[in-house]
Amino acid sequence: MVWRGLGGDPGDELRRTGVGTAARMDLMRWLSGVLGLAVLVVVAGSILRNLVVPRGLGSALVRVLWRSLRWLLRRAAAPFDSYEARDRFLAWLAPGVLIGMLWSWLFGLLAAYGLLMHAVSGISWPDSFREAGSSLFTLGFASGKRSALNPLDFIAAASGPVVIALQIAYLPTLYGAFNRREQEVTLLQSRASQPAWGPELLARQALVGTVDELRGLYEDWERLAADIGETHSNYPVLLSFRSPRPYRGWVVALIAVMDAAAMHISLTPSAAPVPAARLMLRSGFTALREIARVVRIPFDPDPDPGDPLRLTFEEYAEAVEHVKKAGFVVERSAEESWPQFRGWRVNYEGIGYALARAVDAVPALWSGERDFPHTPLAPQRPVDRRPESPAGGRG
Repeated sequence: MVWRGLGGDPGDELRRTGVGTAARMDLMRWLSGVLGLAVLVVVAGSILRNLVVPRGLGSALVRVLWRSLRWLLRRAAAPFDSYEARDRFLAWLAPGVLIGMLWSWLFGLLAAYGLLMHAVSGISWPDSFREAGSSLFTLGFASGKRSALNPLDFIAAASGPVVIALQIAYLPTLYGAFNRREQEVTLLQSRASQPAWGPELLARQALVGTVDELRGLYEDWERLAADIGETHSNYPVLLSFRSPRPYRGWVVALIAVMDAAAMHISLTPSAAPVPAARLMLRSGFTALREIARVVRIPFDPDPDPGDPLRLTFEEYAEAVEHVKKAGFVVERSAEESWPQFRGWRVNYEGIGYALARAVDAVPALWSGERDFPHTPLAPQRPVDRRPESPAGGRG
């Protein structure tokens, strides 16, 4: 039978349709391969930046997870008025970021290998992602296109355990740095109470006659500041690890020790352990700058000593009276010592305040504003109880 008419042979139309469909399928497979490769490169780069390369490269994934989880936890804590309740909620931020990182990487790898398997084999989308999940999570499903998928299967099968192993190896590094940090922060409580405040650190040492011991404290915190600068810039998730007690915090403690060192050498230049205090201050603001570069806090790398502070002279003068009342011997008045103190504090005040605000640190004196309603908390001195005076007094 011969087809006659204007439409021509229907077989030609079918062949043209088949060729067009095949071309579209080839284009989709090509696009799937390009997208899958791009996703794989992004995920692998995130893994390497966070777990392998110790260069403080930063990570968009960590920033997104941190901001999202912080927002959720702060909203959950909003109905509660006390800082203790807020601290309990925010204590889940660091674990949430760590779990979010792992699952984000695994799902990213699943998407990348699913796209690549569709591009390589041409099997359906459900079968491609089923095959990717089987290999990535080592479940061992079988595929009808096994010969075409073998190389990609092996790569995917190696990726899942490697990512999980790297994350497991990552945790001891984090908790080791956390323990070193918190040990010194906890030791500071006996010297400066909590929340830590620089003038109270000087006043407490004057009260108990241990001002000469501050040299050792400055030396310890010089090393700790260097450790914090190295670990917290290389592994920014450490910034979210909170102290075990709500009124302690590493940012507030570091600012307090730096303030104490700056006041010490400004008020008593001849009696203070100037070399130890200066080295501690330089180590401290260098560490803060290393962290600021990674978390993108702007700062002036070479501020003028006369630049203005957010801390006012009136607040400083009150603090000088506070330490003098405790018996701390001064050689200069508040007016005479203010220029030198300001020259030191201008190096770290802005970054310290920004970090304290970012990590929702305890609202201590001289530590800046917070993103939640608060009243700056003064440190509480323990009751000085003695056998001859059981009721005691504030010591």
